[in-house]
This record gives sequence, structure tokens and C-alpha cells, in this order.
Amino acid sequence: VKIGSIKILTDGSLGACTAALTQPYSDEPKTKGMTLYSQEELNRLVEKAHEANLQLAIHAIGDKAVDMTLVAIEKALAKSPRKNLRHRIEHASVLNERLVDRMKKLNLIASVQPHFIISDFWVIDRLGPKRARWTYAFKTLIQKGILTTGSSDCPVEPISPLLGIHAAVTRKQNQKEKITVNEALRMYTINAAFASCEEDIKGSIEVGKLADFTVLSDDPETVASEKIKSIKVEMTLVDGKIVYANVA
Repeated sequence: VKIGSIKILTDGSLGACTAALTQPYSDEPKTKGMTLYSQEELNRLVEKAHEANLQLAIHAIGDKAVDMTLVAIEKALAKSPRKNLRHRIEHASVLNERLVDRMKKLNLIASVQPHFIISDFWVIDRLGPKRARWTYAFKTLIQKGILTTGSSDCPVEPISPLLGIHAAVTRKQNQKEKITVNEALRMYTINAAFASCEEDIKGSIEVGKLADFTVLSDDPETVASEKIKSIKVEMTLVDGKIVYANVA
């Protein structure tokens, strides 16, 4: 048992039009969403956790919320430079090139949920084509050298990482941000282990690490990408012990 990260929510969701945007929603022009804190309140919360050497996991979906998060972290780091706290932004859904560059400069982690690509099929109508181009910008984040982790957002989305990987590598809209199977696998394994400060014991199969792994019915890197969502888990091992076996 250990203390993980401190979760802070800065805005709502795209589905409810409550994610905080800098410009109004394209399909709901009377609103820009909402923030849960003022910039000053967010600055104080971030500084308090940062000063206590606690990792931050800050929910920020809209570009306004991401900007506010970056401002708060910039201020905290300027006051108290600390390395390796591995602060991260949860979702980082609506970005632009300037926000991505600032994330890189701050050495932040992007914790993304690829299945949103499938669930949020309406994103172009909601945000317009210009902002939709920078929504779920996984390839750009990876190419910019930002450590990007994959997660599910369960119970809002299905928990299966195979469904997340499938969504990330088969996206039909905004194909510039489609990623490879290997990149997606790294998001859900070694990158996720790094984000939780456990890369020395988890995230890859190596001598000296915990033998936590799954045996799959097919190789995600060799099957047709559309078939990744149908791959079955044949066996799961935790610390070298079989905890699940498909005996059907």
C-alpha cells in the first residue's frame, strides 16, 4: 500500500458541454463549459501538493482547463523546482500546438483514454474541425517526446486495454493522430509503470521485475488491426502466479 497521486478536477466533460474551452462550443454557442476553480484557487491547490512532494494527476479536458493547469504547475515549479514528481494531466483532450509545447517544457505526463475516440464520435460537430484536429492528439504527444500513458476511464468507458489499443490504432477521424500498435502497447505497459513510479518492477518482462503479464490468444502486432478488439486473454499472472486461466 502506498500513496499514489493527488487528483484534482479542473473542469467537466465534452459529452456534457462542461469541459472548459477558450471559445464557445460549436454546437452549443452559448457556453464555453465550466471550471471548478479559479486560477488562484487552482494555483494554491497545486502548490500545496507540489510543496509536499506529492504527484499530481489533474483532470483537464478542455483547452482552457489545460491552460489553467499548466499555469498552476509553471508557478509551482518556479517557486519550488523539484524533479521527478511526475505530475500528469488526466485526459488532456483538447490541445493545440502551444499547449503541447508547454507540456513538453514542463516534462508532464499525458494520461489519455483512447476509447474516447469511439465514444465521442460527435467531436467534430461539438468542437468544429479546427479544434477536433487537436482532440485526442496521441501521435503528436508521442512525437513531441511527451510520455503518454493509456488508461480506460472505467466505468465511463470499458476497462479492457485491448479495446483502448484497438481504438488508438484504428481511428477513422483525424488519422494524423493514429498511432502504431507498438506505441499503444507501450502506453499501457512501460509508460504506465513509469507514471506510477514503478518502472523498476513493472511494465516490461525483465529479470528482476515482477512477473506480471498476460498471455493473449493472438499477437496484437501481427493480426489485422480491426481484430485487436477480439483478442482473448488466455492467462493472467501476477508476481509469477496464475490468477486467471481461460479453461473454456
